[in-house]
Amino acid sequence: MSESKYSLKPYFDRIRNGIEQVNVAPNPVYRPYVRMLWLFYVVCVGAVFTLFTLISMGLMGYMPSFEELENPQSDLASEVFTDDGQMLGKFYRENRSPIRYNDLSPNLVHALLATEDARFYDHSGIDPRGLFRVAVKTVLMGQDAGGGSTITQQLAKNLYPRDTTQYANVFAKIVRLGSAKFKEWVTAVKLERNYTKTEIMAMYLNTVAFGQNAYGVKAAARTYFDTTPDSLRVEQAAVLVGLLKGPSVYNPVTSNPVKKERAIGRRNTVLGQMEKYDFLSEAAYDSITKQPIVLKLNRSTHLSGLAPYLREFLRLNLTAKEPIRENYHSAQSWLEDSTEWATNPLYGWCNKNRKSNNDFYNLYQDGLRVYTTIDSRMQTYAEEAMEEHMPEIQTLFSKQKGQDKGWGERGPYSSKLSKDDVERILHQSMLRSERYRSMYVAGASKEEIEKSFNEPTDMTVFSWHGERDTVMTPMDSIRYYKYYLSSGFMSVEPATGYVRAYVGGLNYKYFKYDHVTVAKRQVGSTFKPFIYTLAMQAGYSPCHEVPNIDYTFEMPEGQSPRTYTPQFSTNQYISYTNGRMVSLKFGLANSMNQISAWVLKQYSPDAAIAIARAMGVRSRLDPVPSLCTGAAEASLYEMVGAYTSFVNKGIYSRPVFVSRIEDKHGNVLASFKSKQSIAISEETAFKMVSMMQGVVDYGTSQRLRYKYKFTNPIAGKTGTTNDNSDGWFIGMIPNLVSGAWVGGEERSIRFGNTLYGQGASMALPIWALYMTKVYADPHLKYSKEAFPVPNGFDVSALDCKQYKNDQENNKDNYSQGNEEY
Repeated sequence: MSESKYSLKPYFDRIRNGIEQVNVAPNPVYRPYVRMLWLFYVVCVGAVFTLFTLISMGLMGYMPSFEELENPQSDLASEVFTDDGQMLGKFYRENRSPIRYNDLSPNLVHALLATEDARFYDHSGIDPRGLFRVAVKTVLMGQDAGGGSTITQQLAKNLYPRDTTQYANVFAKIVRLGSAKFKEWVTAVKLERNYTKTEIMAMYLNTVAFGQNAYGVKAAARTYFDTTPDSLRVEQAAVLVGLLKGPSVYNPVTSNPVKKERAIGRRNTVLGQMEKYDFLSEAAYDSITKQPIVLKLNRSTHLSGLAPYLREFLRLNLTAKEPIRENYHSAQSWLEDSTEWATNPLYGWCNKNRKSNNDFYNLYQDGLRVYTTIDSRMQTYAEEAMEEHMPEIQTLFSKQKGQDKGWGERGPYSSKLSKDDVERILHQSMLRSERYRSMYVAGASKEEIEKSFNEPTDMTVFSWHGERDTVMTPMDSIRYYKYYLSSGFMSVEPATGYVRAYVGGLNYKYFKYDHVTVAKRQVGSTFKPFIYTLAMQAGYSPCHEVPNIDYTFEMPEGQSPRTYTPQFSTNQYISYTNGRMVSLKFGLANSMNQISAWVLKQYSPDAAIAIARAMGVRSRLDPVPSLCTGAAEASLYEMVGAYTSFVNKGIYSRPVFVSRIEDKHGNVLASFKSKQSIAISEETAFKMVSMMQGVVDYGTSQRLRYKYKFTNPIAGKTGTTNDNSDGWFIGMIPNLVSGAWVGGEERSIRFGNTLYGQGASMALPIWALYMTKVYADPHLKYSKEAFPVPNGFDVSALDCKQYKNDQENNKDNYSQGNEEY
């Protein structure tokens, strides 16, 4: 059928083909219509051009600049890694980690293309066919024809979100939506000019949310399937792409059968699209769609996973602000933090260093990569050792305190405390609790808060047999947790200062107080090696003998009593030495107060403090005679760090937790090394190591030999404080120093006897279990050799014949009971 003589089609054909001169039909009847069409065409083109120009110039609201398009920003999680490459955790506001196109599984790429933008490689940011489909089917015919946005347009919307202002006027809403769409088109075209198709796809998958607090496909793959984006199988990729339509609507993490079927249906829709575009065979489609969704959830949070105490320590240190005196109640705390700010580059790192735009780094959104010195295997062994030992010592403690027979008036507290004393402690604990703080902030009165603490409540509590659902009052829960002994453990390589394991407590979810770097407890006899060091550096031999008698110190003017005399050890197995001559090595091995008192009298408390300071102890140390029995308080971090001086040729290595920090592109922003300083001479250090080998071979730590069967050279020192409140053990081999502390939340929570309350019972087993695992790992090369002898040192000077004769003549006394009493 021939075209009508007056058909307008030829004119539009000529316009489409770029013909400038048009021969208008001779019939003047149609001339006005042609002019109207031309006018409409010109006006539309001009309006679109003007609108695009205004939008591009930013005259119709915010538009990203060229620089912003070159460097699009979205919040990225900072990741924390172990020294051996395992991820410990993340810091984020949005759990997002970037990936590149090469990190994507083809299954994921195919699922995304088939479902979201089949013509992705054919358009330049805007898909005319898609827009026409939406206009005709969705707008005119009212059918669901899917969205018309391309992947690039969706990326533009994700990077530069729309105006979310609420408008009551319908016209205003339409104008806003139209303006937003035009902006996205302009931005999409610009993105296409700046980036390759593969870069755009990777950027898009980095920006989208998948639910379950997973932003970006890397976090989603880990969260839902505990895998990486390059390892996603077809059915897994289909689930993730299906979530893009509605993370909450189609989320497979549900116990609701209706929602599960909805998630399966959405996954199958994606698979159908993959089959339609030949990314999936019909047989594979039929097979997979009949299968349920199999998840392997990884819901690790800051409360769980490996080394949670270390992660929190790093978070607080990296984001610390410069200390201001008026913000501190304690001058000592302000002084310590100020010293850290001035001397420790890690402390406050984010607030000391700036990005290229002159902003300070933000741990929660800049995608930093923090590489710690932690070894994931050693960290695992340390946590396992604590989890193995603490239930055993806890059982002994609970039985002794009568927990199995009821709480009692004093609960786990010492019998020296009155009932009023206990109630006062519990009340203070209530005031410090998170429940009290949150209710106070919410505006509750003191009376309302205290009433709520005595009302039965459903809760989940910690136990060594797993979490337990129960009903008790919040006040009873405070008492309940007081019964649990706490613990801390740290392991350091002395040559590098690298911290290889860090366990701040029993369980971070329920016990958030860090007993490695935050807590400071009385150190007991672990302080005595500092005092003996005074004698060794003055030229004394470990075999030098002194009388085991009372030594009395004159106290400073105004103090009462006027004199101080350390008590004799109550260890029945060495009581035969009272009044006799014993070697310094024997005195340290058996933690004899009189012998450390003799050494301190030769010098002074100030001299002992100076040695401790040189070896890294920064806590307040009062110059009092009771230092000879370990009355000082310090952190486990300080004590383990100080002991590195003994096995590192007298050089103190300040423990370091981070080796380097990188930006999101892998550029190294900062590197960290241990600050080292000469604390004592190499000869002095070796003599002290020899003395502390006696602690293990014949003294308070000998159960390492008879119970745990260690045969290699080990040096160490136990510590037990007054009334058995704190138990310590720090053990050393040539290339590793590790220490453990065990005790109650308050010092008034204690064992009633020294059999279980000594450091050899409370803390030493953690070290032993840890080192057993470390030695059993063929990939960890820690020494079983002898401690290296300094050049020119005469080792015969350490052969204390009298000391050995004492052991031989009294071998019946040196049984399994010869420990710290």
